[in-house]
Amino acid sequence: MINNKVLSIILGGGQGSRLYPLTEQRSKPAVPIAGKYRLVDIPISNCINADIKRMYVLTQFNSASLNRHIKDTYHFSFFSSAFVDVLAAEQTPDNKGWFQGTADAVRQSMHHFMRHDFEYALILSGDQLYQMDYEKLIKAHEESGAKISIATIPVNAKEATGFGILKSDDKNVITSFVEKPDSSLLPEWTSEVSDEMKDQGRNYLASMGIYVFNKDLLVELMKDESTIDFGKEIIPQNIDKHKTLSYQYEGYWTDIGTIDSFFEANIGLTKDIPDFDLYDKKMRIYTRARMLPTTKIAGTILDETVIAEGCIISAGKIEKSVIGIRSRIGNESTVINTYMMGNDYYQSLADIDNPNINTLGIGARCFIKNAILDKNCSIGDDVRINGGKNLKDTETDTYAIRDGIVVIKKDAVISNGTVI
Repeated sequence: MINNKVLSIILGGGQGSRLYPLTEQRSKPAVPIAGKYRLVDIPISNCINADIKRMYVLTQFNSASLNRHIKDTYHFSFFSSAFVDVLAAEQTPDNKGWFQGTADAVRQSMHHFMRHDFEYALILSGDQLYQMDYEKLIKAHEESGAKISIATIPVNAKEATGFGILKSDDKNVITSFVEKPDSSLLPEWTSEVSDEMKDQGRNYLASMGIYVFNKDLLVELMKDESTIDFGKEIIPQNIDKHKTLSYQYEGYWTDIGTIDSFFEANIGLTKDIPDFDLYDKKMRIYTRARMLPTTKIAGTILDETVIAEGCIISAGKIEKSVIGIRSRIGNESTVINTYMMGNDYYQSLADIDNPNINTLGIGARCFIKNAILDKNCSIGDDVRINGGKNLKDTETDTYAIRDGIVVIKKDAVISNGTVI
């Protein structure tokens, strides 16, 4: 059992500007995913599945909704040491600034971590989608005698230029590391991977931004205040000084860094056999338990669609879409290739019938394609939203266009007959 040996530190990321406008009112880990979860539920669930139940989530931007979600979701026995706590950047007598990078965030929070007895710090990202057995990672770290372990994933040449790429020996000990190499350097950076990965052209080992540090080494490294980032400084500077293990992972993994990657990750859940398996009994994804009614559907053609609980749907057709909790879609509307996050609350019948109150959800006779509808949107009747790669990036009060995807902002009101 590793639960008493490991303290998990989940990095919430910076301002999340590449995920704007989804991060306009919330931190990156609090962004809703798959219709009913939050991004932070992924690393937390992976920890719980591995019996790691002492977790800190580090954040500094728009942390109120993240705090609320974690407080409402993760309750453990009074008789256990388990917890999930949010640590927002805080001013102290010794430090009066924001987190400057991933390592600086850990450094500024060390006084909280040191209150606990642990042997290994498991450092995770709060904006990745994957299912990994951390128990196997910790076991490999222990058995190798490493002081640092890095989870790695095979990538192809096109992807390799956007990652930290490393090479390891026949015992998976890392021998060299380069951050975002130029494509001309790649022939020198191929690694030994499985035959399946070779067949896919994935011959380069990329850092996943998932690290294990021995406690004593982490304490020592955090004394150097000139280093502010793990990937750019801590890792490259220490692989020659301290034994560093590459833990190779070959399952599904994606970094939710942009609107495009976020959109593709969600729409990917509509496949017959999705790459990210929400139905795996052993690798469950946990989230807030809501007492919602069943979803009600009338007269709708559904194809490759994921629908969360508590929805009221009378659309004409929904195709290749993810429909979030408490969503409402009106008569004869068509929704294609869209992620609708749903609503935080229900309106009363009186509010729905009141012409002076905007009705949440999608109205009647709408056509919505290639879009993300953030929480609590009010889309009027006869609205046409048709995203596509031909559209230029745009910013308005109620919506933004990023990578051809139309993102309707949280709480936005789109009037009857609007065309986007």
